[in-house]
Amino acid sequence: MNRPIRTRYAPSPTGYQHIGGIRTALLCYLFTRKHNGTFILRIEDTDRSRYLAEAEDYIIESLKWCGLECDEGVHVGGDYGPYRQSDRKAIYAQYVQQLLDNGKAYYAFDTTEELVAMRENFKTKENPSPKYDHLTRMQMKNSLTLSEAEVKSLLDNNTPYTVRIRIPDNQDIIFNDLVRGKITFHSSQLDDKVLMKADGMPTYHLANVVDDHLMEISHVIRGEEWLSSTPLHVVLYNAFGWTDTMPAFAHLPLILKPVGKGKLSKRDGDKFGFPVFPLGWEGQAGYRELGFLPEAFLNFLAFLGWNPGTEQEIFSLSELIEAFSVDRITKAGARFNFDKAKWFNAQYIKALDDDTFSDLILKDIPEAYQDVDPAYIKAAALMMKERINLLSEFWDTGFYFFKRPAEYERKVIKKKWKNDLPEKIAVLRNRLASASDFSATVIETTVKDFMKEFGLGFGDVLPVFRIMLAGTKAGPPVFEMAALLGQEEVIARMDAGAENF
Repeated sequence: MNRPIRTRYAPSPTGYQHIGGIRTALLCYLFTRKHNGTFILRIEDTDRSRYLAEAEDYIIESLKWCGLECDEGVHVGGDYGPYRQSDRKAIYAQYVQQLLDNGKAYYAFDTTEELVAMRENFKTKENPSPKYDHLTRMQMKNSLTLSEAEVKSLLDNNTPYTVRIRIPDNQDIIFNDLVRGKITFHSSQLDDKVLMKADGMPTYHLANVVDDHLMEISHVIRGEEWLSSTPLHVVLYNAFGWTDTMPAFAHLPLILKPVGKGKLSKRDGDKFGFPVFPLGWEGQAGYRELGFLPEAFLNFLAFLGWNPGTEQEIFSLSELIEAFSVDRITKAGARFNFDKAKWFNAQYIKALDDDTFSDLILKDIPEAYQDVDPAYIKAAALMMKERINLLSEFWDTGFYFFKRPAEYERKVIKKKWKNDLPEKIAVLRNRLASASDFSATVIETTVKDFMKEFGLGFGDVLPVFRIMLAGTKAGPPVFEMAALLGQEEVIARMDAGAENF
C-alpha cells in the first residue's frame, strides 16, 4: 500500500481505560512511528447512554502518562477533525443518505415489540437466534416491503425508524489481515446491522468506516474482538465505492486471564489482586498509583502478543519502535502475568539514577510521613532501590525506617533466642550505646569484634540484630540501616526486641 501511514486509536469513553486498549494504542503507535506516520486519537462516543465525560479525560491522561504522543486528536487538533464522533453527526447523515439513495441501506420502522416477535416467530431448531437478515428482512416493516407512499407517509409523520445496511445475498466477503492472513466470511453469516439509530446518531460501524475513510486511515490496528465486525466494514467500503482506499487490517490477539483461558476482565483484576487499568479510577489504584514507571509498563505491554524474535526483553520506547514489525505479532492470546510486569518494573527502577529515583519517592510521600526529613527519606529509599518492584513498595516493605516494628519474625527468633544469647546481645547493646561514632563502619567493627570475642558467627547475631531493628530478617545491609536509624533509635529497638522476644 503506497500511501502515507495514518493510524488511529479510537476508544469509547464509557469508563476506565482497560490495559488491552492501551496495548492496542501502543502497538499502533510503534507501527506508526516505525514508518514515520501520523498517530491519531479519535473518540468514538456514539453510545451516548454510556458516555462519561471524565472517561475521555482519563483516556487522554493515560496516553500522556505512557508517553504516547498523538499527532492529531481531540486534545491536539488537526486537519481532519472534528475528532469526536458526537461532533460529526451531520457528516454521518450525509453518508447514510448516500447509502439509502443507492439501495445499499433501507429504512426500518419495526418497533421493539415487532423485533421481539420476529425473533420468536422465526426461531427453529436449526436457527435458535434469528437475526434481521436476508431471511427475515422481507417479512418486516421496512422500505423494502412498503410502498414509496407508505414510507413517505411514515417519514412525514415522524415515525421512529432506524437505517439498516442491506447485506448482499450469497457472497463471500474476503479481506486480508496482516496478523491472520486471508479471512473469508459468507454474507449469510451477517445480519443487516443498524447504521443510524432512532435518535439520529450513527452506530459504531457506520461512524468507524466513514471516519477512517475521511481521515485517510491507512491501517486499522485493533483488538481481536473486532475481527467479526470487519466483514460488515468491508461491505460498507464496497457500498460506498471506497474499495481502493480501504485500510489494511491487523487484529491483535486477546490478553488472557492469568490462568490462560478467557479474556482478561476487570473482575479478573479484582479476583487476582492487580489493576487492569493504567491510572487510578473511582478510588482504585492503577499502574501509575502502584508505582509502575510508564517505560516499564509499556515494555511489559509490548510483549503481550508481540516479540522481537530475540532474547532481549528490556526495550526503551525508541528501541521498541526500531524493533517493531507487524509480522512478529502472534495470533494466539497472550496470558497476563502480573509477576512479570513487576519484574519489568524492578529492572527499570534499578536502572534509574539515584537522584531520579529518590525524586520519584519524594514526589508521593504518604500523609503519615509528611513531617519526616526528606534527606532521611532519600537515604532510606536508596537503600531499598535494589529491593523493590514498585515505587509504592518502599513505604510498605521499608516501614521500619519510619516506625518501630510491632511484630517480629517469631520463627527465626524462636530458633536463635536461647541459651545465653540474650545475655550476650545485651553486651553488644551496651557497646553500641557507648560508641562515640555511630557510622556504619564503626557499627560493623563493633559487631564483628563482639562476635569474635564471644565465638559467635554471623548467623548467630545478624538475624537477631536485624529483627530487633526491622521486625524482619529481610532488608538492606543492616549496618547501613542501623547508622541511618541513629544510635538512640537502635538502642531503643534493641531494648524493645529483648523485651518481646
